[in-house]
Amino acid sequence: MAKSNINPEAISIQRMTLKAGNQADGPGPSLSHEFRNRRSLRFRICRSFLQTASPLLVVISAFRSERLLALASMEGVVREGASAVAPIAKWRNDFSRLFQYYLDRSTPHMTERWLGTLAVAVIYILRVYFIQGFYIVSYGLGIYILNLLIGFLSPKVDPEMEVLDGASLPTKGSDEFKPFVRRLPEFKFWYAITKAFCIAFMMTFFSVFDVPVFWPILLIYWMALFVLTMKRQIMHMIKYKYIPFDMGKQKYGGKKSAASSSGSRKD
Repeated sequence: MAKSNINPEAISIQRMTLKAGNQADGPGPSLSHEFRNRRSLRFRICRSFLQTASPLLVVISAFRSERLLALASMEGVVREGASAVAPIAKWRNDFSRLFQYYLDRSTPHMTERWLGTLAVAVIYILRVYFIQGFYIVSYGLGIYILNLLIGFLSPKVDPEMEVLDGASLPTKGSDEFKPFVRRLPEFKFWYAITKAFCIAFMMTFFSVFDVPVFWPILLIYWMALFVLTMKRQIMHMIKYKYIPFDMGKQKYGGKKSAASSSGSRKD
């Protein structure tokens, strides 16, 4: 039998080379297959997400449309309300402007103003007298008027503070003349009293303000407050030597001064 000339070492080297080539070429198909699996998995996940999210997107779009409709309806209601309120606001502004106009025109007519307030007061008194009620309203009205009277009779700057500051009211003819300035001016005093009588008169039409009380006690208490308050105010006038009225004060007129100047020229 003839011997083979094949070298065993060459055969082993060839086998090792083939094995290495198989190992080098083997991972390629497996990696590509894994990549395809991952891509298909991602595609299935995205498709399932879209299928799941599509009803949610429909709900969100419906909610947004309903919200837009609600906002549009609210804007319509607001516009309708504004259009309905506009005439009322215009009427109110016109009335307040007209009222202020006539109020300003009545400023120099002091006698007529106080006669009108006296008529309102008489109407209120007759109303309370015939109804025989609302005594607590009358008591509150009397306290309020007393408070206004104190402000009307008091000077704007307290003389006690002027004494502390080094200034005081004039006590001699040679002193500097300082006119009496009220803490509550006459016009505001009249307007507050008139408004108080009107409000009290309107309150007599509501039975909730008709609180049952023993009216002589309220009358005696109010008279005591009036006497004590006026006594303190008069003592304050005597102490600081001021009069809250124009009676008894010297007045200077243009005609008298012109006559005196002409008489002095003749002399």
